[in-house]
Amino acid sequence: MGMRVVVLQGDTVSDPETGSPSVVAPEPSAVTIGSFDGLHVGHRKIIGTMIGDARLKGLRSVVVTFEPHPRLVLDGGSECPVRLLTTFEEKVAQFGSMPIDLLFVIRFDRQFSRISSDSFIREVLSGLLGARLVVVGYDHGFGSNRRGSGQTLHTLGAECGFDVDVVGEVIIDQAPVSSTRIRHLLADGRIREANECLGAPYMISGTVVEGSKLGREIGFPTANLDLPERCKLLPANGVYAAGVTIDGIDYPVMMNIGSRPTVSRDGTVRVEAHIIGFSGDLYGRFLVFRIFDFIRQEQCFGSIEALQAQLLLDKKEVSLYKK
Repeated sequence: MGMRVVVLQGDTVSDPETGSPSVVAPEPSAVTIGSFDGLHVGHRKIIGTMIGDARLKGLRSVVVTFEPHPRLVLDGGSECPVRLLTTFEEKVAQFGSMPIDLLFVIRFDRQFSRISSDSFIREVLSGLLGARLVVVGYDHGFGSNRRGSGQTLHTLGAECGFDVDVVGEVIIDQAPVSSTRIRHLLADGRIREANECLGAPYMISGTVVEGSKLGREIGFPTANLDLPERCKLLPANGVYAAGVTIDGIDYPVMMNIGSRPTVSRDGTVRVEAHIIGFSGDLYGRFLVFRIFDFIRQEQCFGSIEALQAQLLLDKKEVSLYKK
């Protein structure tokens, strides 16, 4: 039996696909809580610890997360106060690859943000979910203004009947892994280092839409992506080695992120993917791309012929990446 997903909005629990009311029994559970943006190796250590403890103790394994990201609500506006490493759909897909029994999604809004840490623990973790064990990271904060801490959990755990396990940080290259660190790496185009911290290739997903067809005219047809999340973080402008799976077949991808200065002057950043070895119609398809490596910075070439020559070199390099 796979992972069950439910959504809490206000006082109502529902099925996210149908919107119909759903019931969550407060059965004995091991629970972890977080935004889990990026689901990096530190997050995976926390979730893995929770799953392992749940199996040992015969408990249901539960991940509690928030949608949208709390900072988009609390610091929101026309701009993006935080650039997301994972869209909600990407995050759910990654959770689904883990042996989690229940993904409990809280629709985060300003009303929910005012709930105290005490009330959250008593009403949600203990009352609604039946927590017997709560697993969190060393720097975890929750509740109104993030006033809740590991100590809050320990204090109320003794009262509500659950134990608390605080998981330590993960160190890579002598520095703690965090979503903030990964954002900086991606902004610098340091994909390999970011992927090491993520524990998996960085993902960019979107729907293929019609473009200007300039790539097709110069011999490099591209799938133009419409991204579903305006605050999704794009790596630094440039050419990347990537991969995509279409109908069960893996293809190497030459991906360009940038404003195409050789052929355009409007400055709009686009995501275009030349899928090597694929032919067919992809319009309207939702594709998930895995980014493996940075190939080169975006350049403005003096002619289309110079651009074509460089793209041939890029394609040869990208073709070495098979997964």
